[in-house]
Amino acid sequence: MADERIPNLENKSVLPQPLPEMKNNNLPKFIFSVKLKYVKLGYHYLVSNAMYLMLVPLLCMILAHLSTFTVDEIWNQLIFNFVIVVLSSTSIVFTATLYFISRPRKVYLVEFSCYKPGPAHKATRELFMQLSSASEVFTEQSLAFQKKILEKSGFGEMTYAPKGLMHVPPDQSMAESWRESEMVMLGAIDDLLAKTRVKPGDIGILVVNSSLFNPTPSLSAMIVNHYKLREKILSYNLGGMGCSAGLISIDLAKDLLQVHPNSYALVVSTENITRNWYFGNDRSMLVTNCLFRLGAAAVLLSNRTFDRRRSKYQLIHTVRTHKGADDKSFNCVLQRADPDTKNVGVSLSKDLMAVAGEALKTNITTLGPLVLPMSEQLLFFATLLGRKIFKMKIKAPYIPDFKLAFEHFCIHAGGRGVLDELEKNLELTEWHMEPSRMTLYRFGNTSSSSLWYELAYSEAKGRIKKGDRVWQIGFGSGFKCNSAVWRAIRTINPAKEKNPWMDEIDEFPVRVAKVAPIVS
Repeated sequence: MADERIPNLENKSVLPQPLPEMKNNNLPKFIFSVKLKYVKLGYHYLVSNAMYLMLVPLLCMILAHLSTFTVDEIWNQLIFNFVIVVLSSTSIVFTATLYFISRPRKVYLVEFSCYKPGPAHKATRELFMQLSSASEVFTEQSLAFQKKILEKSGFGEMTYAPKGLMHVPPDQSMAESWRESEMVMLGAIDDLLAKTRVKPGDIGILVVNSSLFNPTPSLSAMIVNHYKLREKILSYNLGGMGCSAGLISIDLAKDLLQVHPNSYALVVSTENITRNWYFGNDRSMLVTNCLFRLGAAAVLLSNRTFDRRRSKYQLIHTVRTHKGADDKSFNCVLQRADPDTKNVGVSLSKDLMAVAGEALKTNITTLGPLVLPMSEQLLFFATLLGRKIFKMKIKAPYIPDFKLAFEHFCIHAGGRGVLDELEKNLELTEWHMEPSRMTLYRFGNTSSSSLWYELAYSEAKGRIKKGDRVWQIGFGSGFKCNSAVWRAIRTINPAKEKNPWMDEIDEFPVRVAKVAPIVS
């Protein structure tokens, strides 16, 4: 697969865009498309600011009416209606007090950290194939299939694998699995604590997610033991929830922070590769071997008001969608035993893309009204009425422009096919997809932690400005689609950042050669 550097154009408004040929009959079409773009832009600003525009004449009327009174007349009216003034003032104070007491606590993302393994864990495509061949388990057909998957995956040559799988024969023991989880999780937490200078004893909530590796004692207990966390810590260990578990952990931590004031919550997301590598020849289970790689992320959340000044983001919304009631959705990502070898692996159904699309549609139907400007909601509602009520011949429902709601998109780097479909369906640009594609290229699919490698990429590029909105989208077994929306509290200065991209960020983005879809 041929990869090459592409220009580092950070301003998405100046990215080169293909323009239609302005010859013969194409010139009128080009002029019409430009006019249509500015008509829609004007419509968006008009609807978004309609409330302010309507308030102007009302304010003028009130000021004109008040100008007819003298100061003495206004004072006499206040004295005459003293009881009404007192009752009104009391009601306002009471309502304001009730609002401030009952409103949800604000949740801040103080800092996050992504683990970057050392050079000894680097797994090139060539090394991957050498280790697969040396195992003497896979048939020639299976080896050829894995090679094809790697060539079309969107991976580079610098992803990471655990040491246990680099042995010949591979070591999948419980001890080696523990070593992998400890290395990535504790490495991410150590870096996070160093950056925030938060003492382990100050952490009141701990949420850990690892889908397939759930030993006893739990991974969360291992963290409590290692850092000697407080005895009354609220500790949760989530398992079997797939790649979307990272956002489920964020949602759980957010809910816990609503009822436990003045608290820190530590969220740790990872997946164990050693214990769950598949040694067999079932193609639906071989795909996961090719896609999953080593990684972990640690996130520190806070509901302390005085932490806002040093925090990076504020959590605005979380939306969770679970399609497990549908059999096709439930079975599209399934851990099972190979009927031939009885070896356990995770199989991916051919229905995966369709299931993911339906889950995303349900999720954004809930999220849309919370984040989209009124102009987009009106257009969506109008086309829906036209198709359903008035039976108008509209080919497809209106797809809202989510680029009006978010400046940055972090889409789970589960595979190239998923990213291609979302880029097409959400009508995103290469600039918006760059963090996800480069994370897949550089680190592979790191499961639930991939969203944080993507956000770290945007920070390393200096793209995050104060007030920017970030949409994180995660997919996982079950089947689940989850979203988290963040707003940047401050501009992120990459010169002051320490994340896994900083020492090589100038080498990205790279252009990944286009290939045909994989047909198994």
